[in-house]
Amino acid sequence: MLKALRSSSSLQQARFTTGASYLQSNSRHATKLSSPFHGVLRSVLRDKNPKLFQRVFFCSDSGDGSGSGPESVVEEVESKSAAAIVPTAIKKPDDFLTVIALPLPHRPLFPGFYMPIYVKDPKLLAALVESRKRQAPYAGAFLVKDDPGSEAAGSDTEKNIYELKGKELLNRLHEVGTLAQITSIQGDQVVLIGHRRLRITEMVSEDPLTVQVDHLKDSPYNKDDDVIKATSFEVITTLRDVLKTSSLWRDHVQTYNQHIGDFNYPRLADFGAAISGSNKLQCQEVLEELDVYKRLRLSLELLKKEMEIHKIQESIAKAIEEKISTEQRRYLLNEQYKAIKKELGLETDDKTALTDKFRDRIDPNKEKIPPHVLQVIEEELKKLQLLEASSSEFNVTRNYLDWLTALPWGSYSNENFDVLRAQQILDEDHYGLADVKERILEFIAVGKLRGTSQGKIICLSGPPGVGKTSIGRSIARALNRNFYRFSVGGLSDVAEIKGHRRTYIGAMPGKMVQCLKSVGTANPLVLIDEIDKLGRGHAGDPASAMLELLDPEQNANFLDHYLDVPIDLSKVLFVCTANVVETIPNPLLDRMEIIPIAGYITDEKMHIARDYLEKSTRDACGVKPEQVEVTDAALLSLIENYCREAGVRNLQKQIEKIYRKIALKLVRQGAQNEPSGLGSEHHGEAESAGESREISSDEQTQGAAKSNETNHEPGSNTTEEAEVVEPNVSTDQASDLMDSETTIKSQDNETPNTTEKVLVDEKNLMDYVGKPVFHAERMYDQTPLGVVMGLAWTAMGGSTLYIETSQIEQGEGKGALSLTGQLGDVMKESAQIAHTVARAILGVKDHENPFFANSKLHLHVPAGATPKDGPSAGCTMITSMLSLAMNKPVKKDLAMTGEVTLTGRVLPIGGVKEKTIAARRSGVKTIIFPLANKRDFDELASNVKEGLDVHFVDDYNQIFILAFEDLQMEK
Repeated sequence: MLKALRSSSSLQQARFTTGASYLQSNSRHATKLSSPFHGVLRSVLRDKNPKLFQRVFFCSDSGDGSGSGPESVVEEVESKSAAAIVPTAIKKPDDFLTVIALPLPHRPLFPGFYMPIYVKDPKLLAALVESRKRQAPYAGAFLVKDDPGSEAAGSDTEKNIYELKGKELLNRLHEVGTLAQITSIQGDQVVLIGHRRLRITEMVSEDPLTVQVDHLKDSPYNKDDDVIKATSFEVITTLRDVLKTSSLWRDHVQTYNQHIGDFNYPRLADFGAAISGSNKLQCQEVLEELDVYKRLRLSLELLKKEMEIHKIQESIAKAIEEKISTEQRRYLLNEQYKAIKKELGLETDDKTALTDKFRDRIDPNKEKIPPHVLQVIEEELKKLQLLEASSSEFNVTRNYLDWLTALPWGSYSNENFDVLRAQQILDEDHYGLADVKERILEFIAVGKLRGTSQGKIICLSGPPGVGKTSIGRSIARALNRNFYRFSVGGLSDVAEIKGHRRTYIGAMPGKMVQCLKSVGTANPLVLIDEIDKLGRGHAGDPASAMLELLDPEQNANFLDHYLDVPIDLSKVLFVCTANVVETIPNPLLDRMEIIPIAGYITDEKMHIARDYLEKSTRDACGVKPEQVEVTDAALLSLIENYCREAGVRNLQKQIEKIYRKIALKLVRQGAQNEPSGLGSEHHGEAESAGESREISSDEQTQGAAKSNETNHEPGSNTTEEAEVVEPNVSTDQASDLMDSETTIKSQDNETPNTTEKVLVDEKNLMDYVGKPVFHAERMYDQTPLGVVMGLAWTAMGGSTLYIETSQIEQGEGKGALSLTGQLGDVMKESAQIAHTVARAILGVKDHENPFFANSKLHLHVPAGATPKDGPSAGCTMITSMLSLAMNKPVKKDLAMTGEVTLTGRVLPIGGVKEKTIAARRSGVKTIIFPLANKRDFDELASNVKEGLDVHFVDDYNQIFILAFEDLQMEK
């Protein structure tokens, strides 16, 4: 449509200068139009172009008011040879009953209006040229109907139209069209001007499409009809408002007046519909309407809609203009403000200041920055200078440079290579953990011999509360490295590790880049917590992303998605923590050095509680050491009856609970031992309120006794009852109390107020922490038949559990086994194997005993609410069944663990330290381990192994001897 308007404008400039000499030649020297409608329209346009209506025809050369008078224009027009409407000497327009059909894809052509169209069909274009040469320059212009089955728009629709031929094209054309004169043909562009309405009656030829037409005339109407007059005047009024909005429409009036003549009612309706911006179907409806009144009504509706659209357009334009003007004004003021400050030397330009800030960051360490990073920084700084500060790309570049220049490229902290000092620091913060401390000292020793240290990846695995996370901070302090911790528990987004792409809104680098910026050195100690709890979601697999981070061969060129430049992490010491290593993916586990941390035994917990937890908790609660005493018996009871888990986190909570209650007790005592003046004020308030308190003679005696004791103990203080004298007390009692009060006041002047020392022992421990949570794990003082103690490993540490076997039913051939205790699949298989092995061993030891063949057994593992699984209960189950079959109980201080095969071989198990600690906690003296676990037991600390009789076996017959025959010999 825009192409058509541009073409129309250029053709008007070229063609309208020639005039139309054959129309209205008898009115050439008229000075004004006689039509009343012209009078109205002339009043609309007179102030814009006073010369417009001083001619019968339109001449664009004089449209701007710069031409000569009317006579010279007429002479100039007469001298032109090319006319806009070519007069024909052979035929009149009425004589053309057969015309070439031209399809109009966009809008119908109204009489009196120009329309340029592009003819793509060579045959059709040749036929038009030929008819123009024969001085028959007329064709029929018909609007194309919409194709209901096609959604193609614009040029595609126009292209499809010219592909149609004959009958198919005829069916796509509206019946009513316009007889159009061909004014010019330039290439494939044909300029038409409408004359009158036509109706297609039949097809004459197919290529090009030629049709037979009827010339349509308007229906008769009464020119003096008041309704028609009123409607026409309303159309004129609306036209006046519409023509004020655009000069292009005023040109339409000039063109229409020139080539059609005076306005009348039908032409007024056509003009209104033609200049409106309505769609083609509404305009076609006006073209097809022959009733003048209805046509005026339709045209008026279209003009009214045009005015409403224009009003909306004006309101939108006004709102946008106000917004733009406000923002532009603010922008100009800001620019002026910046310029003024710059001239006064108060502030430099924003971009210059940013560039200077970034250069100040990199200049001190420019030699240490890798060349490829320095090149990227320089390119981004140049790019920053070329960008506008208001553009979004400017902010992205600024943030990128901020991260690039803030990283500690080549900046390392001075490490501590003093092994003795490191040992001292580690011992100050943690008790035990010999394996971890030994590994860190080895790392320091290697660094001292080499003169430099390399990064390592260490994984501390163990139950909760054993100090895995806190040891990381101590290691950093011992090595004199900066410390950074982040948790990956539940992490499911790779971007948290590798960073986001800079193209995303709100993009951020990964955790390692944030770490380096935070610590300010390139060799920190990074603690990655809960690495066994990595998640996996739609945003990728973080465990796979960690492979590059924790691989010593790859992290020297770690690539963050945000920075997009390699970063050297080879000097970083990574310490990971995990509760269980089984959930860590094998490729990631292979890159880490595993250091297991088992739970603490009672002696270790006593040391930790006394030397670390109690001291820190006392300081945190504001309690002084001389104000409280917690006995060893209380701590031991607290550990055994309240805090049996492998770690010490719960122990710390219980100690904090004790000290909070102690703090409350001390504060209450201090409130009771306030100075006497404050006490007398309270007494006066009580008297004014009409309150009274009776003090019994026993209370007075106790108060006096306390005051006497206080005289011998200058560090103690008196209670409030000795200071307050109530009005209901007798005179003798009051005098005694006054004497004691005087004594107390004199004492207060001599010694400061202190509170009694709080003692926490085993007897009053329940007052602070409540009733015991755990009871003895030993369910039996004397082990009954069919019951054997086993040792198990859990994520919380080691524990003991009993295996119980009982006979349900006895009868020939009824041998069977049922299992209870929420056992897992592996443990159920171990029970079946144990039943088979026990039956075989009984056949060897007592071949005449048909117990297993004729007995239905029930094996149960207590604590049925707790799921249990694992292979290490095999030997315990066999012993339990044999104890019942042979009617012999096992030794009461015996515990065992190990997996047994069908041939009786004992296989190694895990968690030796945890199981040993659990046995000590339960008072077990004799432990049976697989022979392959002897190395693990030998590595345990001496205090863990002390007092234990440990046997290592590789065949179940050895367990049989230890459990039954040794007992027989003892008896």
